[in-house]
Amino acid sequence: MTEHTGRCLCGAVQFKATGDPQLVVHCHCESCRRHTAAPIATFVLFEDKEFQVTAGAPKVFESSAETWRSFCGDCGSPLTYRANWSPGLVHVYLGAMDNPGDFPPRFHVNFGEHVSWFDTADKLKRHRSMKKG
Repeated sequence: MTEHTGRCLCGAVQFKATGDPQLVVHCHCESCRRHTAAPIATFVLFEDKEFQVTAGAPKVFESSAETWRSFCGDCGSPLTYRANWSPGLVHVYLGAMDNPGDFPPRFHVNFGEHVSWFDTADKLKRHRSMKKG
């Protein structure tokens, strides 16, 4: 079985995921922008049972009702996103993965909230919201 690893900037929190990701997606929502301080966040989604923190313990913040974001309490690196609307999945920030090039995204979500001057040079479908419409 394939194993994927990642960590925060300082290395205090490390993790691994086994198996293939369920999805890889760019998100343009305001919450993700604020959590990453970037115009876009890219997530690699794994089944919760396939994800394990192997070193350290991330801090968790409930960023909105039934939505939790984890980060390193030492260096502040964003690590994961979990929400009740997505049961059984952990959304791992692509930038925390050791080999981010292994995870090509499939589409964009929340493009209705995108930063007007920012876009990516891809031909992926852009969905206005989380719903694929």
